[in-house]
Amino acid sequence: MAKKKTSLKDLLLIHELAFILLIFLVASIGAIGIQLQDQSSQESNRINSLVQEMQQTRGDLYRQLKELFDAYFLDDPEARSEYNQFTVSVESHFKQLQLLAVGEAEKAAIHDLHAGYQAFVSETSALFDQDAHLNSDDLKKILNTDLEAGLFNRYESLLASTERLLNQKQTELDTQLKNSKRKSNYLLFTPLLLAILLLLFSRVFLKRSIVRPIEGLLHATTEISAGNLTHKAPDENIEELASLSKAVNEMADKLLTSQENLIRTEKQAAQGLLVPMLAHNIRNPLASIRATAQVMDDPNNNAETQESINGIINTVDRLERWTGALLAYLHPLQPQPTDTNIHEIVSGALTPLQQKVAEKSIQLSLPNWPKSNAIYNDEIFTDHHLLEQVIYNLMLNAIDASSKNAPIEIALKITQSEFNLYLMDRGSGMPFTPDPSAMSAPTTKRFGTGIGIPFAFKVCDVLGGSLQFTSRHGGGTTIVITLPKTLNTAHRAV
Repeated sequence: MAKKKTSLKDLLLIHELAFILLIFLVASIGAIGIQLQDQSSQESNRINSLVQEMQQTRGDLYRQLKELFDAYFLDDPEARSEYNQFTVSVESHFKQLQLLAVGEAEKAAIHDLHAGYQAFVSETSALFDQDAHLNSDDLKKILNTDLEAGLFNRYESLLASTERLLNQKQTELDTQLKNSKRKSNYLLFTPLLLAILLLLFSRVFLKRSIVRPIEGLLHATTEISAGNLTHKAPDENIEELASLSKAVNEMADKLLTSQENLIRTEKQAAQGLLVPMLAHNIRNPLASIRATAQVMDDPNNNAETQESINGIINTVDRLERWTGALLAYLHPLQPQPTDTNIHEIVSGALTPLQQKVAEKSIQLSLPNWPKSNAIYNDEIFTDHHLLEQVIYNLMLNAIDASSKNAPIEIALKITQSEFNLYLMDRGSGMPFTPDPSAMSAPTTKRFGTGIGIPFAFKVCDVLGGSLQFTSRHGGGTTIVITLPKTLNTAHRAV
């Protein structure tokens, strides 16, 4: 299963999102720290304000008690007025305390403290309305016992209890603030660690995903520019770089194909110039030699002379076929397709070979030809003559490579869209691997031209098929001719 490619844009987007996340994390930690600091500061200020307000009530309470003493012992006419002013001041402090109080405990403590003060005001206000000429013993009892030992001490107790509550809250707040600062310090290391990891990731990412693939591409382009067209650029996981590598490899393949075609074209051009001239210069003397040999051919000649004349004629005919094969191979092939069938083509190719088959006692095995009304019959739309020449040349090679009484089998496999024709012999096998792009092939025949196999490749290509050679287990060669049932007439001549 092919590994899914990763887009460079996606990786860069992830990288940018990681940076944004890191910035957001740092900003969030800073905002939380500032918020905690601000909340702690506000709470501390609130507690300090509560303490100040309570101290103010206590101070005003002492001043009210002083005004009471001034009224009785100094006969101060302004004492009652100043006493009332302090009462108003204390009530305003209690209103402020009620506004500052948070939570049931604080509100209950302020309420009890306010109730104690109202009890004090109620008792002291009544003293101003009583007879001013109380005896000293009664006055001492009221001021010392009732007020100072009773109401005033109770108020002091409530005030101390409230202050302890506020001090406890202040202590808890200080502890919470210290814990928040410690946690904030720990949290500040998290973005630093993430930044270091992101830096390391960026370095590794750039090196593995960008730097190395680009170095591979540069090396590939250097190799290709130096002429090593078989060198391949590395296939990377980054989608854009993989596309670039694919484009470079495709360019190299096209250059290699163009180079091979150019060499082939140059060879064909060179042979196209040489062979016609050579054929013209050879054919004229060959015609004269053959004509002379035919004139000398006389039934009355002795056996040795007759054998020499026949040898001259056969040699001239072989040379004529050699020059004709050269010219046929170099001439562009223009297929002329017709409706025919594989049976007729194979039969036409085997007819001229019957004498050679008989001379070697070849055990020829033919396929069971399908009937015309079968689902998969052997009807084909192709160039009958060109295909017959290919089968003739290949079968001639198979017969020449086989020993006496050797088997040669012809098999046919038909599919919905194509034919596969198998030519299988038990000869000595092919000492080389045929090259479809070669101008000629090695030959083991004494008078072989080496044109037959390249000509077969050329014909199969122009007929839209293919030709394959494989060695058989136990010796021999299997040739597979694959052809479409219908030749595409738009196929160009080669």
